[in-house]
Amino acid sequence: MSQLLVGVSLKMYFGHEQTIHWCRAVADIAATHPAVRDDHVTLVVLPSFLYIAEAVDVFAGTRVAVGGQDLFWADEGAFTGEVSGKHLRELGCGYAEIGHAERRRVFAETDTMIAAKTAAAFRNRLIPILCVGEAVRSNPAGAARHCRAQLDSALLEVQGAGPLVVAYEPHWAIGAEKPASPEYVAKTCAAIRDHLDAQPDFAESRVIYGGSAGPGLLTRLKNSVDGLFLGRFAHDPSALEHILTEALDGSATTLTAGPHPSVGRSQWQ
Repeated sequence: MSQLLVGVSLKMYFGHEQTIHWCRAVADIAATHPAVRDDHVTLVVLPSFLYIAEAVDVFAGTRVAVGGQDLFWADEGAFTGEVSGKHLRELGCGYAEIGHAERRRVFAETDTMIAAKTAAAFRNRLIPILCVGEAVRSNPAGAARHCRAQLDSALLEVQGAGPLVVAYEPHWAIGAEKPASPEYVAKTCAAIRDHLDAQPDFAESRVIYGGSAGPGLLTRLKNSVDGLFLGRFAHDPSALEHILTEALDGSATTLTAGPHPSVGRSQWQ
């Protein structure tokens, strides 16, 4: 797929004022940057639930899409504190993140829950950003088997067809002394993409890399991924702008001195 996707999750780092300030800065970048303006890159922002409506307003008139960092598997009902795909869609969201490692680890989300949430996203015309990744270091073949199993499990309840985004994030690589190499990531993502390509129901799906993605990575991964999923690295709008430039031409200068020989720097997560 020629059009890349760059996603940014703000997690629970920003309050109201900081979120709106950041969104306005990114909207200004998106309005003029040829990567976004000319549809070379799909830019997706996932703010806190509380600020989604205002983020949608800020990005109105730009090509920036907004999504939720999670969703519930039911569309409505007595589920205190939950946010449904129906509600996200009504607010103007186009995406929903599902199955992040933190949701699995901290909130004990199971494969069954993730499958129900994935079905809910499709049901409400939201494109899932489905997170997959192995907890223990393996090899690309072993990682691919694990991710394919997670992917197949998540799609068990889906009725119908449509594109999705698969975000590969090896849990063990975040902050590791010896993180995932670009070759490891490239081979694993290529295997995930081949698995998706074999399923016509999910044509035009993308495979992106998260797990502490940073500057220079898109260039090193070349055509083996369809984009990046960014965390704290993108808290600086100018850093995000560098990634967009790199996505556009593959030759952007990295933001720190010297090359980054490995993937998984904890300060970017």
